[in-house]
Amino acid sequence: MATSTQGVNLDPEKQTLLNQHKEKHFTAGEIVRDIIIGVSDGLTVPFALAAGLSGANATSSIVLTAGVAEVAAGAISMGLGGYLAAKSEADHYARELRREQEEIKSVPDTEAAEVAEILAHYGIEPHEYGPVVSALRKKPQAWLDFMMNMCEGLITTSPEWSPTQSTGDLQIAPHQPCFYVIQHHEIPYNLLTSIFELGLEKPDPRRALQSALTIAIAYILGGFVPLIPYMFIPSAQDAVIASVILTLAALLIFGFAKGYFTGNKPFRSALQTALIGAIASAAAFGIAKAVHP
Repeated sequence: MATSTQGVNLDPEKQTLLNQHKEKHFTAGEIVRDIIIGVSDGLTVPFALAAGLSGANATSSIVLTAGVAEVAAGAISMGLGGYLAAKSEADHYARELRREQEEIKSVPDTEAAEVAEILAHYGIEPHEYGPVVSALRKKPQAWLDFMMNMCEGLITTSPEWSPTQSTGDLQIAPHQPCFYVIQHHEIPYNLLTSIFELGLEKPDPRRALQSALTIAIAYILGGFVPLIPYMFIPSAQDAVIASVILTLAALLIFGFAKGYFTGNKPFRSALQTALIGAIASAAAFGIAKAVHP
């Protein structure tokens, strides 16, 4: 994988190879995640609310008023949730950074031994990883970066663990490299990295605010889709039919896009997303009809 080598000393031949090899990676994962969260809830919750009120024989004006209020409240709530989540991530990184800084100063030999252990698990011999450990000890910032970004793994609480068992049978083991656990316990790498990869990247200081705004705006955009028919059709019973058609079409398009950008099967994602929205609205409509015939 090609990475940025700015400020890194490489021989000219390797630098030329890296310059020639440009990989195109999708780097907007966090933004897409926030958009998915916002649009998904924005399409589903107001849709279910509008269907429920329509089932209770409310007028289009009441449905629209309640829907707009819900979109506003939902956007604020979801945006605040995104802000707090990103802020917690930044706080966690700061705590771990301070801890590693203190350990490098207070117990440098122990930290160096941990680096050696990690490299040894990759099959690197002591005479090979020794210079690497020594070089890191001479560069505290590089050493700190390595400790913050390394991949820690896990061990099993039961020797009978198999890939089909719940991840509840696992516990984290500090400084165990991922590949070592995969090799010895046959754990799928995607499962390991999605749950047990504790390598930390320095968060963007603007991330919390960006996440809040992205989720809130996405929620608003998604939330107004099921309400559009109620703006033009006075009868809620007629508007709900148009709302169902419009929202299901939007859910299908959104689900397809979500599957495409997240690497899942787009058509399957589209059907799943539309099905969830349909079930939510049908449940709300049915309950409202039962309570208020």
